[in-house]
Amino acid sequence: MELDSAAIGRFRRTVWAYFAAHRRDMPWRHPEPDGTFDPYKILVSEVMLQQTQVPRVIPKFELFIDRFPSVEVLAAAPLSDVLKLWSGLGYNRRAKFLHQAATEVVKHYHGQFPQIVKELKQFSGVGENTAGAIAVYAFNQPVIFIETNIRTVYIHHFFEGRTDVSDIELRPRIAQTLDSKKPREWYWALMDYGASLKTTQGNVSTRSRHYKKQSPLAGSRRQVRGQILKQLTTASQTKMQLKRHIPDERLAAVLADLLKEGLITTSGGRYSIGG
Repeated sequence: MELDSAAIGRFRRTVWAYFAAHRRDMPWRHPEPDGTFDPYKILVSEVMLQQTQVPRVIPKFELFIDRFPSVEVLAAAPLSDVLKLWSGLGYNRRAKFLHQAATEVVKHYHGQFPQIVKELKQFSGVGENTAGAIAVYAFNQPVIFIETNIRTVYIHHFFEGRTDVSDIELRPRIAQTLDSKKPREWYWALMDYGASLKTTQGNVSTRSRHYKKQSPLAGSRRQVRGQILKQLTTASQTKMQLKRHIPDERLAAVLADLLKEGLITTSGGRYSIGG
């Protein structure tokens, strides 16, 4: 059902009013000296923000950009260096995907990011919504993308009492209310407003059909993966050395997974991080 202009106006005023009073400062929201926004920095921030909260991302983002200030520098760096710096963020495959994406941008686009979602989606680890975020934040394009905070806003305002709300239902509402004159700031406003709603209204996004509860880290294979990679950031180690630090019966299986994914390598009975 189409929203009438009055409903759209009320909704926009609510979102913009919140943003005017509570705008959050984040390093990836800062323009370059010439006023443009670097799509490389947007990509880094979007990948880091997948499954990681903003306060944890900000210091790691700043360290990452200091060490790898451009897509060319990241593409030229050894994966091992990227994984070492990534340590502490978790979900280390994101670091590998980010490194691969940088390599692809340099190889196929001479370091210049394409500006349309269809082409951005070609890069490793970049799905529909990450591509949409890059198009919006880097190039100020009025495209539709959805993430947790955006779901929170639209479910709260337009699907009261509903559960199992799908993104297919949200997309028309997002399209109808999008401020196409200022899409970059509009999405910033939605993100900040959605983050606030989580604190005042509870986790509204659990009413989304796409909601997935994050599994506990303690005792999980994910924890073992992180422990292995943390150990290997200091020096290569044998399996026996790793066992002294990680006395977990799943160690061998997790090592096999990490080798298969290319996050670690092995030579002469010793395991090393990255390649």
